[in-house]
Amino acid sequence: GQNVFGLDIIETPEGDKWPQLIVQQILDREQKDTYVMKIKVEDGGSPPRSSTAILQVTVTDVNDNRPVFKEQEVEVSVPENAPVGTSVSQLHATDADLGSNAQIHFYFSNQISSLAKRLFAIDNTTGLITVREPLDREESPVHKLTVLASDGSSTPSRATVTVNVTDINDNVPSIDTRYIINPVNGTVLLSEKAPLNTKIALITVMDKDADLNGKVTCFTDHDVPFRLKPVFDNQFLLETATFLDYEATREYAIKIVASDSGKPPLNQSAMLLIKIKDENDNAPVFTQPVIGLSIPENNAPGTQLTKISATDADSGRNAEISYILGSDAPPIFNLDRRTGILTAVRKLDREKQDRYSFTVLAKDNGMPPLQTNATVTVSVLDQNDNSPAFTHNEYNFYVPENLPMYGTVGLITVTDADSGENAAVTLSILNGRDNFIIDPLTGVIRPNITFDREQQGSYTFQVKAVDGGRLQRSSTAKVTINVVDVNDNRPVFVIPSSNYSYELVPTSTSPGSVVTKVFAVDNDTGMNAELRYSIIGGNSRGLFTIDQLTGNITLKEKVITSDHGLHRLVIKVNDLGQPESLYTIALVHLFVNDTVTNSSYIQELVRRNMEAPVGQNVGDGEITPQTNDYVKIIIAIIAGTMTVILVIFVTALVRCRQTPRHKVVQKNKQSGEWVSPNQENRQIKKKKKKKKRSPKSLLLNFVTIEESKPDDPGHEHINGTLDIPVELEEQTMGKYNWATTPTTFKPDSPDLAKHYKSASPQPTFQIKPETPVPPKKHHVIQELPLDNTFVVGCDSLSKCSSSSSDPYSVSECSCQGGFKTPGPIHTRQVME
Repeated sequence: GQNVFGLDIIETPEGDKWPQLIVQQILDREQKDTYVMKIKVEDGGSPPRSSTAILQVTVTDVNDNRPVFKEQEVEVSVPENAPVGTSVSQLHATDADLGSNAQIHFYFSNQISSLAKRLFAIDNTTGLITVREPLDREESPVHKLTVLASDGSSTPSRATVTVNVTDINDNVPSIDTRYIINPVNGTVLLSEKAPLNTKIALITVMDKDADLNGKVTCFTDHDVPFRLKPVFDNQFLLETATFLDYEATREYAIKIVASDSGKPPLNQSAMLLIKIKDENDNAPVFTQPVIGLSIPENNAPGTQLTKISATDADSGRNAEISYILGSDAPPIFNLDRRTGILTAVRKLDREKQDRYSFTVLAKDNGMPPLQTNATVTVSVLDQNDNSPAFTHNEYNFYVPENLPMYGTVGLITVTDADSGENAAVTLSILNGRDNFIIDPLTGVIRPNITFDREQQGSYTFQVKAVDGGRLQRSSTAKVTINVVDVNDNRPVFVIPSSNYSYELVPTSTSPGSVVTKVFAVDNDTGMNAELRYSIIGGNSRGLFTIDQLTGNITLKEKVITSDHGLHRLVIKVNDLGQPESLYTIALVHLFVNDTVTNSSYIQELVRRNMEAPVGQNVGDGEITPQTNDYVKIIIAIIAGTMTVILVIFVTALVRCRQTPRHKVVQKNKQSGEWVSPNQENRQIKKKKKKKKRSPKSLLLNFVTIEESKPDDPGHEHINGTLDIPVELEEQTMGKYNWATTPTTFKPDSPDLAKHYKSASPQPTFQIKPETPVPPKKHHVIQELPLDNTFVVGCDSLSKCSSSSSDPYSVSECSCQGGFKTPGPIHTRQVME
């Protein structure tokens, strides 16, 4: 304490020294309240003597300190539902003084609000602040309390307490509705034609609470065609969400609910009434879109058919319906405009019209009016008021006479204007049932007899038609059946009466003269009896011609010497019948000569000709175009082959004659292969060689046919050179087998190969080799021409004598001369 206290010596007048304790610094009890010092007193002696004393100085308290708050600023939160007496805050203050100087008194400052003084209280001694009255955050959410602490001095200490009243969800949201569409008696009227998003009202919702407790959502409590569209934080627009339909729902009671987000949430609701105003947006609807009716014909005028009805979903005048017939409705019907009763004003006739289809209209009285239509179908039922009707009053049928029994003659067609059973017609024959039958349903007439036009040319009877009505009706018709001729008869030759007859044609006959005539008849009629004549064989030189209409056979050319002899003409007569023409063939023998001195010989020739088949050209007309082309090709091939052979033959012959030695050798080789009918003919040939060779000389020098088939022993090989004289015998006549038929002919055509013979009056002959040769399949056939039949110069056959057994052999004829004109040589290959 030396620095705090000091000693001051005071001398008295008496000379005493008195020590005084002096305070040198300000004392602060709160810092140090006691000082202990040691005082020493010393004399001036020597050694000086001293004495000490302990001095304790105690500093007494003076009220020099104000109270001090522990916290100058205090902030607390109190829920607004805190009960009265709830501690809000505990204030703490200290005072450095002692005793009464240290006693602190707490109280609110006069600067706080009266509300705060009313709501809060403070303990003066402890400084505890409590709730005096219930709090309301919505009234005042924050309270600032100024608290003073005083120890009796004039300057108290100050502290501020901020009380935040926290929110409790104790307020229900509020709903405020402001109508955009003015309501009538609290109800909004809205047309059903209102477009989408039509604004109806502005809804404002509020909540005094804070935070989530004050956050409000707004919605409708059930599904309605309206919606709440948020526009601001707490405002919503009520508008239409879909199209309205008065017929579906006529009014809506919309409950608008506002709910906060507290826990638990608090809700508030409000009702809004909307009535839908009807518009004429629905057309009338028929109970049946298609109305089907059936009514018997011959009805009484004014007969009610049906009552047509329709409904309209609208209301008032919009639902009032009027009924109108469509423009396609016939005038025979009438429709009541108000009741919809449909009547027939006239009698119906099913035969004129059995079905009516028209439209009816249903129209409402709205503005603008709407309408719809339905189809009415009226079927007129049949009554048996019509008799069966034949398509013709009289039927004429034409049938061929070869129509078989029960074949179809014709068809009777009957119609009945009625329908159903009333039109089911049954047919029957009234007379003539013995000859004909008729199908009662189809009307097909069939004969139960066979026709013969020559016996009866036509038949007539009545056919009756009866319908199937309850009161039957009937009618009849006349039927005439005419029998038509059929080409079923072939022509029959009257002239010549026999194929064995012959006619003499004098050589002096001039061309164009009629040498004979054929005549045929046909039992058919019409075109079936029209006949045409033609020569189809035996006229290879074209010496004769025939008139196709009259049958007259005329001489076409002047007779020459080579034409003498017996000619067999194959005459064909055919009719012009359809579909197939019929024909008959006759043989006409014409003997060209001046006289007939040996008629028996001519008859024998005719007989032998009759035994021979018909000539090849008989069937030419029957060959199809394809076969004819094939035959032409075959003939061309054979002709070409023969030409090649002839060229080879001529070449070989020239070489042989140029070399005599070669000719001798050749004769020796062929000595066994020559065919020599008799030695006399060979001598005649030698004599003729001495003469100048005539182009008309009949000599076949060389004929060669060669074909080798070693695998077939049944074949004959022919390879030889023939010198054939004029006087050939007929020993081999008729020995050749003509059994093979060409495959190029139709199955029904004549067997031309089998009947093939020369057109010449003289028969053909066959030459076979004398020397055995390898087997060959073919033979050489030579046919002499027409001018080889008889020898020119003989006036009759009786002048010719024959030493052979065959009296018809020409080779033994003693007449002079010879053949004037060489004839063609015909060869044919025949399969064995």
